[in-house]
Amino acid sequence: MAVGDVSMPHMHVVQGVKIGSAEAYVRYPNRRDLVIFEFAQGTNVAGVFTQNAFCAAPVHVSKLHLEQANPRYLVINTGNANAGTGKLGMENAQLTCLKLAELAEVEQYEVLPFSTGVIGEQLPIDRLVQGLPPALDTLDENSWVDAATGIMTTDTTPKGASEQFELDGVTYSMTGISKGAGMIRPNMATMLSFVATDVPIARNLVQQMLKISADQSFNRITVDGDTSTNDSCIFAATGLAGGIEISSVEDPRYAMVLDVLSRVMKRLAQLIIRDGEGATKFITVTVEGGNDTQECCDIAYSIAHSPLVKTAIFASDPNWGRILAAIGYAGVKDLDVEKIQVWLDDVQICKDGGAAADYTEEAGARVMSQTEMMIRVDLGRGQAKDTVYTCDLSYDYVKINADYRS
Repeated sequence: MAVGDVSMPHMHVVQGVKIGSAEAYVRYPNRRDLVIFEFAQGTNVAGVFTQNAFCAAPVHVSKLHLEQANPRYLVINTGNANAGTGKLGMENAQLTCLKLAELAEVEQYEVLPFSTGVIGEQLPIDRLVQGLPPALDTLDENSWVDAATGIMTTDTTPKGASEQFELDGVTYSMTGISKGAGMIRPNMATMLSFVATDVPIARNLVQQMLKISADQSFNRITVDGDTSTNDSCIFAATGLAGGIEISSVEDPRYAMVLDVLSRVMKRLAQLIIRDGEGATKFITVTVEGGNDTQECCDIAYSIAHSPLVKTAIFASDPNWGRILAAIGYAGVKDLDVEKIQVWLDDVQICKDGGAAADYTEEAGARVMSQTEMMIRVDLGRGQAKDTVYTCDLSYDYVKINADYRS
């Protein structure tokens, strides 16, 4: 059961984007598991991908094709990651692009493939290829919800975010979907996300906006500390709503669009945590007072990854010494523990490196029993600050991952 409000919003149409889907029986029968995005000619597209050295075949192919041209089509399958599949896996990723390109009458390099699911098994390429025509036949601008459902694996709910906004009298849309629930860690995560807008934006700025937004959203979440082989996030700007192209960061519209993109992507990232495998609690970890962002992130992730911290929160056990231990082994040099302050929401548990004088177990347990809570740490050594989002670790996490391939 996901934590908090994870309902799908109204998904605004993005001019120049159509989506189709089909049941291809990639792994399971009778479920939508193949999704195709079609972008209008002239759409500028950018991507960020996993930093796992063992990245999947479709990641290699997508990165290669993005270097060659703006893609016109994306093809996504669930149920099989096409990772750890060697030469045949690469051939199947390329064949997927070739077959869709033939059907859509575009070049092979104008198709980007994406896969998610079980690692180490060959893609059932024949079934996938057979699913391409029916997916193309359903292309429609109103199919965002179907797409969000079609890219799910262990997710319990589809994930979407959408906003409409106005610039210089023109109304634009920013709409996106994501999937992911486990094997989630920054750099990126076992997640896929696809975001599009009809604002006209120069291609180099599309990539720049995506990188900035990803660093504060998908690269600030963790469920279990595992970095997947298939993580991909795509941002497309069709420009079809009209207006003058944003071609410089000095354009005041640049910051406005970046703000909308960041909100949409942060919502999509947080939805992944709210739907973390077996999650019962949504946790914000904020570290401030650091010398730089890196040491703030190092400590935030140390806390967010700690199985001892996460299981204590699951049990509503205010064993706050586990938080101090995680701070201490984060590897930050010359850390003066006597300057450290720690809060659970508004309850200070640690003052100047020791127990706060007015702290009580009852107050700590009250916060930890909430479905949403914040751990805030002040290092007392600088002005830097950063935030990471995570969830607790429950019995169901083990059950879900023990049964994943059954």
